[in-house]
Amino acid sequence: MNKILQKEHFSEKVFKLVIEAPLIAKSRKAGHFVIVRVGEKGERMPLTIAAADPVKGTITLVVQEVGLSSTRLCELNVGDYITDVVGPLGKATHIENFGTVVCAGGGVGVAPMLPIVQALKAAGNRVITVLAGRTKELIILEKEMRESSDEVIIMTDDGSYGQKGLVTEGVEAVIKREKVDKCFAIGPAIMMKFVCLLTKKYDIPTDVSLNTIMVDGTGMCGACRITVGGKTKFVCVDGPEFDGHQVDFDEMLKRMGAFKDIEREEIHKLDTKPVTCEAEQAASGRNAEWREALRKSMKPKERTAIPRVKMNELDPEYRSHSRKEEVNLGLSEEQALTEAKRCLDCANPSCMEGCPVGIDIPGFVKNIERGEFLEAARTLKKTSALPAVCGRVCPQEKQCESKCIHLKMGHEAVAIGYLERFAADYERESGQISVPEIAAKNGIKIAVVGSGPAGLSFAGDMAKMGYDVTVFEALHEIGGVLKYGIPEFRLPNKIVDVEIENLSKMGVTFVKDCIIGKTISVEDLESEGFKGIFVASGAGLPNFMNIPGENSINIMSSNEYLTRVNLMDAASEDADTPVTFGKRVAVIGGGNTAMDSVRTARRLGAEKAMIIYRRSEAEMPARLEEVKHAKEEGVEFLTLHNPIEYIADEKGRVKQVVLQKMELGEPDASGRRSPVAIPGATVTLDIDMAIVSVGVSPNPIVPNSIPGLELGRKGTIAVNDDMQSSIPTIYAGGDIVRGGATVILAMGDGRRAAAAMDRQLRQG
Repeated sequence: MNKILQKEHFSEKVFKLVIEAPLIAKSRKAGHFVIVRVGEKGERMPLTIAAADPVKGTITLVVQEVGLSSTRLCELNVGDYITDVVGPLGKATHIENFGTVVCAGGGVGVAPMLPIVQALKAAGNRVITVLAGRTKELIILEKEMRESSDEVIIMTDDGSYGQKGLVTEGVEAVIKREKVDKCFAIGPAIMMKFVCLLTKKYDIPTDVSLNTIMVDGTGMCGACRITVGGKTKFVCVDGPEFDGHQVDFDEMLKRMGAFKDIEREEIHKLDTKPVTCEAEQAASGRNAEWREALRKSMKPKERTAIPRVKMNELDPEYRSHSRKEEVNLGLSEEQALTEAKRCLDCANPSCMEGCPVGIDIPGFVKNIERGEFLEAARTLKKTSALPAVCGRVCPQEKQCESKCIHLKMGHEAVAIGYLERFAADYERESGQISVPEIAAKNGIKIAVVGSGPAGLSFAGDMAKMGYDVTVFEALHEIGGVLKYGIPEFRLPNKIVDVEIENLSKMGVTFVKDCIIGKTISVEDLESEGFKGIFVASGAGLPNFMNIPGENSINIMSSNEYLTRVNLMDAASEDADTPVTFGKRVAVIGGGNTAMDSVRTARRLGAEKAMIIYRRSEAEMPARLEEVKHAKEEGVEFLTLHNPIEYIADEKGRVKQVVLQKMELGEPDASGRRSPVAIPGATVTLDIDMAIVSVGVSPNPIVPNSIPGLELGRKGTIAVNDDMQSSIPTIYAGGDIVRGGATVILAMGDGRRAAAAMDRQLRQG
């Protein structure tokens, strides 16, 4: 949390806040912004840094009350704490000696313009600043601007101060009297649009800052996408500053209004203020007496004759309207005991070959069979940092269970995933949660970038080996994709929190709201004594299809949609973050994330929720269980169809999607048959919302901040078989290496990297 040290009232609704943020102050450059959140249910809000004092460790923000979130921030006083301040983010302003530069600032846009003016002047430019506001009271930071500008021109709409007129009139007056080499414009979007139209007429290069349309600020949601020069860009990663002559302002203005109706209702929230186990010493290997006794207690034929257990589930009709109740209810003790008996305790357990983290599967299953449930959980935790998570979301049918000997015998595989969940849940509910054995502390500091499954798995293994592990997370919650990407009806937050708490008990330190590459650099970590760094920052940059109309209002990435609902709890009445409640929702894609999105839409009231997928159902990468659950909940599947255009209404809101009918051709590199368009076969559907779930790319913030780091073709971090990068002290794993994978594969990367880094550090 960040303390407010000073507060100044500029005008009726504009405030200057000086905030304690030493790491951000140290790293901030002109043009950088932060993401601010007020309250645990608060919305993530982008604000450009107006000033920074690295000596005092403070940053200055200028905030205008325009909606619920900004009003909550402005209501805080000196001594109060802001829940989260994350940054610095964005690319720094490009500064050079252009010659004569006009800087146009409107309203609170004057604040982020100040550091740019100061930097331009320091670079030797002649700086002419045009400040604009509706009235004299809305002209801010005039004194500071005059100290860093060669000339300051004041424009007010009502003529109460300076010259009467708009900012464009002040800018054009300068252009007509002398040669202008460059222009910067920051302020309301409509102001920037007209400044750019003016400077384009005179062929003057113009940069604009677009941070007001951002949601997350770290590149993970895609909400801030805009069209620049005919190409889709993300403001938070590619900007926030762009060539204003290339920005599609009309499209941007429509997108900025996407949540205005919701925000108008949300502001009324301010009307009223809120008032041991007996088997501990027993041998655990296959040759242990108790394991041999279990094998002899039943013949293999008797074990294989037992039918596979069926998971207990909530009623489909009920659960399709229940957003946070878990669909799968878990096994009873009796069911778990019976299912464990199906395991043959093979001498060469092939199931373990399919487990990326190397869990002793027969060991924990046989402990369940003999009723030692806590020992089963302990066995799991020797190799898995997140057993309760893996038991719920890992695709066991494609991994451990796909190698089960039962399949070769014509029977269904042992329900390993169900049993893993049972053991982890039993331990949690018993209150007797064990901590794995920890080696003596060796005093060596290790940094982990990202708290998703790869980072948590790596952290757990390194902590067990005695290292001093610190995990740095960009968001305000620990868990990464486990928190923002997977809905609670599949993976409840309380389950993730218990797993994280267990890592804390093992000595792992967690630091939230800290972006490596922005808040602090890898060089900073090395100077602070960290001897090894594991990068697990994920692949949170959403892909889009780049088809006509895709930037219409109410078309969003699955990352944005799920982040709003899962991480920010936007569907709750007491949350500040808005979300669209679509009635006719099309989800594009066929993976687990697409299933999560469409099932969430049903729970948020969608009368018609559709999966649109370009291949057939047989080629869908989603888990069979997820497809089954979606169908039971009323989701429609439109396979062999692919969107080629979205059509918007006069307000820019999507109203239809045009689909190309497809057929399957020959298999592609993935082994799946390629979809081929059927000439002339299209269909148009009425929709009011579309969610694009066609994959993700690696977030470039961390990789691009490390000089000399070798990257792969798609921006992934290149590593060897030990997960070591081109820089010997930096390892990486999970989606930042794979470009998109499962939880368990990411965890496997973390374990492999931990083992390799430990070997390297021990060898000196």
